[in-house]
Amino acid sequence: MLALLLALLAGCASQGAHTGLTEPPAPATGAPAAPRQVAGDTQAARERSPLPLPETVAKPEAPPDPWQRLRGRFAFTSIEHPRIDHELQRLRRHPPSLSALLQRMRRYLPLISEAVERQELPGEIALLPAVESGFDPYAYSPYGAVGLWQFMPATARIMGLAHDRWYDGRRDLIPATRAALRYLVQLRQALDGNWLHALAAYNCGIGTVKKAMRKARHKGRSTSYWALDLPAETDAYVPRLIALAKIIEHPRQYGVELPELDDRPRLQTAEVHGSLDLEIAARLAQIPLEELLALNPAYRRGVTPPGRTSRLLLPEDRKTQFETALAALPRRQWLRWAEHRIARGDTLGKIARHYKVTIAAIREANGLHGDRIRAGRTLRIPLSGKAADVRRGLVRVARRKVHYRVRRGDSLYAIARRFSVSIRDLRRWNRVGRYIRPGQRLTVYVKAG
Repeated sequence: MLALLLALLAGCASQGAHTGLTEPPAPATGAPAAPRQVAGDTQAARERSPLPLPETVAKPEAPPDPWQRLRGRFAFTSIEHPRIDHELQRLRRHPPSLSALLQRMRRYLPLISEAVERQELPGEIALLPAVESGFDPYAYSPYGAVGLWQFMPATARIMGLAHDRWYDGRRDLIPATRAALRYLVQLRQALDGNWLHALAAYNCGIGTVKKAMRKARHKGRSTSYWALDLPAETDAYVPRLIALAKIIEHPRQYGVELPELDDRPRLQTAEVHGSLDLEIAARLAQIPLEELLALNPAYRRGVTPPGRTSRLLLPEDRKTQFETALAALPRRQWLRWAEHRIARGDTLGKIARHYKVTIAAIREANGLHGDRIRAGRTLRIPLSGKAADVRRGLVRVARRKVHYRVRRGDSLYAIARRFSVSIRDLRRWNRVGRYIRPGQRLTVYVKAG
């Protein structure tokens, strides 16, 4: 009896180990077990699992190698599907691009991985910015999505990310990462706990995914992500993420060398009360301006906003240096200014061009409400603009929308070359697959100027 009791308890423990994992019902007695389909309906249980591995009573100590820690949380790399194979081939066809992407990850991945691990989410989510923005915090799409996580303005407002003329929370690494993870969890909860559906909804919207699921049910078809009728971009979105995770899981198999990562985020925040020129901030922290801007892409005008407290993300070993130097710097030297005595014939436009600043900046610095100025008076000219100029160089060039009607003999390749855009973007902008037809109207976003 004792042996029987212990066996029953062991069986219960093994069933309870998969917290949040919904298993398919066992087949009826005498009925043959259904064949396993890796990317079909029987995969739905794994798609709903919040963790890649079952929880155990005694968790092993986290491995020190950050790549290995990330691999240990992968939940979807065992999925096999032709669309994943296609994305693997695509990534392997361009080794320099993949290498550049992995290098860009080095700055941001430890921070994101720690947040993903802390919330016990699948490790692949830490790689999502690679698919969204190529780990470029200054990236934006023609649709208005911004930052590492490519937040649209409406979604950013719902998730509490502030946005004004001084600051864009969609580009602030820590708040945007927290908002993105929270949003993904909400999507998963709203989509029956299915992670792949949640990832698809992050790309194309929850309404689109729900509509595709309703359509599938109405036709008596599978509601697995792999079977849903979704936009072409979303069809490739999840496979691209899983393909990248597979490469990171077995880099030698794919001939890839992963760059070294810090074993934890070696970044800390420092508070700034008021408006500080980011060029001066970089000098105080003794780091290159480009590095400071890469860590603080949210400040849109090259200065921290006036009249409020801001936070600068700095390398851990630079925080004390920065805070000590800032405390010793007189407040009047936090921004760089010039004084201009107004001469007869001067206009705000002429003065702004001379100092290479905006008319609005001169108005704001001097409390002006119009363009009228008086000869003999002195204007204060804000010169804190180098950081803003460097930042503008980091932001991808703005694009303007044009319409193109497909001609006989055209191909996506030919059109992409004509407008200097990628085939991938052409497909994404127009929700088209591999083929186009004469007379079809395409939208193309070309570089302005």
